[in-house]
Amino acid sequence: MNRRRILSWIGTAIASLLIFTTLPTFAPSPVTAQSSTTLLVSAAASLKETLEEIKPLYQQTQPSINVNYNFGASGALLQQIEQGAPVDVFISAAKRQVDILETKRLLLPGTRANIARNRLVLVVPNNVVGVGSFYNLKDANIKKIAIGEPRSVPAGQYAEQVLKKLKILPDVKSKLVYANNVRQVLAAVESGNADAGLVYATDAKISDKVKIVVAADEKYHSAIVYPAAVLKSSKNANAAKEFVQFLSSNQAKAVLKKYGFLLPS
Repeated sequence: MNRRRILSWIGTAIASLLIFTTLPTFAPSPVTAQSSTTLLVSAAASLKETLEEIKPLYQQTQPSINVNYNFGASGALLQQIEQGAPVDVFISAAKRQVDILETKRLLLPGTRANIARNRLVLVVPNNVVGVGSFYNLKDANIKKIAIGEPRSVPAGQYAEQVLKKLKILPDVKSKLVYANNVRQVLAAVESGNADAGLVYATDAKISDKVKIVVAADEKYHSAIVYPAAVLKSSKNANAAKEFVQFLSSNQAKAVLKKYGFLLPS
């Protein structure tokens, strides 16, 4: 073999080796675990922090189930469901909205359960003085009173009931400013855009910008309860039922109490 042929053979061998060593490997990549089920839970805005803390606790027991929340006023959430929103679980801040769905036979029978109760309180910004009762809402220095829109926000319905029962609604009606949910009421008082507001005790608890003046006597308004139920249209009925059941577990109850909710009586 002459020198030229030897060098050619060596060059070919080296080229082949380089090609072999640089070829990509096609070992199968690990399969990423995916949640097999996703639940859409439409819930009253006042439950936001509580349910967000409950979510990882639930997913520890059901790792294959993901939970997405849609928070808002109970009346608005009801409308979304009636219009066909793909909701699996509905949690209202009042019985009325769930009663409507039950009457229309849109709930999965046997899944309705009250998970919590609440109190309605009068709040003012921290720097406001001289307000000690609901009757002070008639005072000239109280110019704006924030409440939820009574037609869609349960907290607004309860607020209106209290003002009527105390016979001060005619005196303060011109001062009322309406919000789309109870958290907007809280925000209005926190910012000083309202001189007072009626929110749930749990809303006041999460804010360091407002103070509670007084809690409304429970006999002055309908019972503040939070019913949860599975929608008949749910494509994940079994998982949805398990989630509603978890809301009555000791773990969930501990979180509800942490945020100031009362347990069902």
